[in-house]
Amino acid sequence: MPSILFLLFRRMRLPLIVLISTYAVSIVGLVLIPGQDANGGPRHMDLFHAFYFVSFMGSTIGFGEIPYPFTDAQRMWTTFTIYATVVSWLYGIGAMLGVLQDPAFRRVVKQRSFERAVRRLKEPFYLVCGYGDTGSMLVRALTARGISVVVIDIASTRIDDLNLEDLGFDVPGLVADAADPNALKAAGLNHRRCVGMIALTNDDQANLTIALSGKLLARDVPVICRADYLETEANMASFATDHTVNSFETFGSLLAEAVSSPHHYALYEWLTSPKLATIPEPLYPPRGTWIVCGYGRFGKAIAHYLGLEGIRVVVIEADPHKTGAPSDVVVGKGTEAVTLREAGIEQADAIVAGTDNGADNLSILLTARAIKPELFTVARQALRRYTPLFEAARPNVIIQPARVTARKVLTLIINPLLKDFLSLARERDDTWAEALIAKINHMAGGERVDTWTVRVTNDSTPALVEKIQVAQTVLLEHLMRDPRDRSRHLPAVPLLLKRPQAILLLPEADIGLECGDRILFGGVYSAESDMDWIGSNHNVLEYVFSGCERPAGWVWGLLGKDGDGT
Repeated sequence: MPSILFLLFRRMRLPLIVLISTYAVSIVGLVLIPGQDANGGPRHMDLFHAFYFVSFMGSTIGFGEIPYPFTDAQRMWTTFTIYATVVSWLYGIGAMLGVLQDPAFRRVVKQRSFERAVRRLKEPFYLVCGYGDTGSMLVRALTARGISVVVIDIASTRIDDLNLEDLGFDVPGLVADAADPNALKAAGLNHRRCVGMIALTNDDQANLTIALSGKLLARDVPVICRADYLETEANMASFATDHTVNSFETFGSLLAEAVSSPHHYALYEWLTSPKLATIPEPLYPPRGTWIVCGYGRFGKAIAHYLGLEGIRVVVIEADPHKTGAPSDVVVGKGTEAVTLREAGIEQADAIVAGTDNGADNLSILLTARAIKPELFTVARQALRRYTPLFEAARPNVIIQPARVTARKVLTLIINPLLKDFLSLARERDDTWAEALIAKINHMAGGERVDTWTVRVTNDSTPALVEKIQVAQTVLLEHLMRDPRDRSRHLPAVPLLLKRPQAILLLPEADIGLECGDRILFGGVYSAESDMDWIGSNHNVLEYVFSGCERPAGWVWGLLGKDGDGT
C-alpha cells in the first residue's frame, strides 16, 4: 500500500527526525562521557550498551545503571536523556494520533481495505452504485438470497449505515463518486466475479455516466440503470444499456393495468415480490374521473397511462407553466379544499396525491377524504422513512418509487424469465390471469409461493442432461413428480419454457425436455429443492422416471444383481 506508507511517512517526517536526533545525541553523549569500572579506573561505554540503556530509559522502563554504577556526569546526562526522550516520544505519539485521525489518511486506509475485500471475493457479486432508499432495499433483498454485493455511494453517512446493517455477511462499501471510472474499477468492475452493475443514484447524469463506463470498460458485464427522465432512458438505450428502469413509467402502466386487468396486476405484484408471499387480492380501481395532483414526472406518467385507458383525468398543478400542464389545469397544490372542489372532487371517483412532497401528499389525501370519504386514493411516498405516516393514512395504494425500482431490478437479476412471462401474459385477457391465480392458489393450499428457474444444463441438472443425451425422452412431468412418492405431484406450476427456438407460455406437462431448456416455475418454495434433487441425482431421477429404485453404491449394486453374481 504505497500511498498509505507515503502519506504516513510524509506526515511523520518531523516527529521521526526529532525522535531519531534525540536518541542519537543521547547515545553519543553516553559514549563520550567517561565512567568508572569496578576498580575505579576510567571506562567509556560502548555504542551497544549506550543504545541499550537509552532504549529502556527512553521508554521509562528503567532497569538501572549498566554495566557499572554511573558517575555524577553520567547521571546528569542520563537526567537530560530521560526528559528529552520522553518529550520526543510524546511529540511523536501525538503526531501519530493526529495522522490516524486525519480524514485524508483514514479515507485512504478505508479505500485500501475496501479494495482488499473486493479482491478476496470468491463468489459472483453485483456492483450497486447508490445506497439510498432504492439501493438499500435491493441490497437487503439480494443478501437475503445469499448473493454477494459491493456498494459505492458518494455519501459517507450511507456507507456508515451499510456497515451497521445486519445483512448476514459483510458487504464492502466505498465512499466515492460512482460516476468516476477509477472508483468503479476499485469496486471490482473488472473483477472476474462481477456479474452485473446496477446504477441507482438519484442523479440521471451520474447513472448515464455509470452506464457508459460499464459499456466501455467491461463490455461483458450486464448493466441495469435507473432513469427518472424519458430523455435519459432513450440515451441509455442508444448505446445498448442492458436494462433501464423508470419507476414513474412503470407504476403508471401498472396502475392503468390495475384498472383494465385487476388480476394481471395481482399477478405482477406476486411475481415481483422480493420475498415469499401469497398472491394478493386483486385491486379494483374505478374507471370514472380521476384527479391527479402534481404534474411532474410522476403525474405526467399517471395521466398518460390513465388516458390510454379512456379515463378522464383532471390535473391540479401549482406551477403549470413550468411543468407544461394541460390548458384545463386547476392551479394550486390540492392541499386546500377550495382547489379540490374547483377540480370537481364531489364528482370524482379517485385521486392521486402525486407531488414530490410527502407532507403535501398526506395533506391532499386527508383533505380529499374529508370532502368525499369513499374516494379511491393513490399516494406517492417520496422517502421510506415516512412509511408509518402513510400506513396510518391508509390510502388504497401507496406508491414508493424506490420500492418499484428495487422490485423491478430484483426481478431482472433473480429471475430473468419473469420479463418474458409478463410480456406474454399481457397478451392474454384478465380471465386467463384469474384462472392462473386460482390454479396456483389451489395448488399451494394457502402456503406462501415463490418463483424459480430450472436450467437443463450440465452444471445445474447433470442427471437430467445425461438421460436426455442417451436418447431417453424425459418429460416436464417427470421434473414435477415428488421424489419421495412419484404418484404425487410437487406443488408447482410451470409458467414458461424457453429454448433457443421457442418460448412456451404455460407449457403442458407432457412436453419433452431438451438440453438448454429454461423452465420458470411458480409454487411452494420447497418444490425448488426437490426439483434440484431430481435433476442432479441419477437415482432419484430414475425413480421418478420409471418407478424403479436403482441401488446406490457398488456393494448394493452387487446385491441387487442376479443370484449368480453376473
